[in-house]
Amino acid sequence: MWILFIATMAISLIASARVKSTYMRFLRVPAASGLSGAEAAAQILSAANIRNVQIVVQDGMLGDHYDPLHKRLVLSSDNFYGRSVAALGVSAHEAGHAIQHARAYAPLQLRMAAVGATTFASQAVAVLPMIFMFTGLLSTYVGLMVMAIGWGIIMAFNLVTLPVEFDASRRAKEILVNTGMINRGAEAEGVNKVLNAAGWTYVAAFLSSAIYFLWYLLPLLSGGQRRN
Repeated sequence: MWILFIATMAISLIASARVKSTYMRFLRVPAASGLSGAEAAAQILSAANIRNVQIVVQDGMLGDHYDPLHKRLVLSSDNFYGRSVAALGVSAHEAGHAIQHARAYAPLQLRMAAVGATTFASQAVAVLPMIFMFTGLLSTYVGLMVMAIGWGIIMAFNLVTLPVEFDASRRAKEILVNTGMINRGAEAEGVNKVLNAAGWTYVAAFLSSAIYFLWYLLPLLSGGQRRN
């Protein structure tokens, strides 16, 4: 089990380190357009005829996200105020999610519908091992079954997240270049690297959840006995 934990942790850390280093590299590269991330996002939303999404700033690094419930595009201060290639890339990516929401993009709709079940599953897989370890209330078979179901839900959520994130990045790259906010060539390549690195964090999350799902499922398929 420790090998499994270390392996999945390593996958996540490598992906996170890659996105952070790539982001920091292009955070120092100014975009020739001179636009800030907030200005770029506003122009993208306006061009898409989206008038009901608020663009707000928050402290912290890489906490950028689109909040579909409150229709808010939340940008970190570096990206909200920043005029770098990285700032425009990340801001355009989040604007891409707002466009997905406005266009009822099916994978995003599915991910939004699955948030509640995934939150419950995440809590279950975190608490269940302690219940099993300290109380013995659950049989091995039941414990494995519940853990497999929980990780299966998380894996499915992470799988649906992949097209959502990659589609938002695709939209961002196309819009930035086609509108001239980012120049073709070195600037466009910088945006590609930032968003591609970010995409790998979602791939890493899917791979980690798939590994845990199989870890608990395979013993069930072989008669419920875990091999040491």
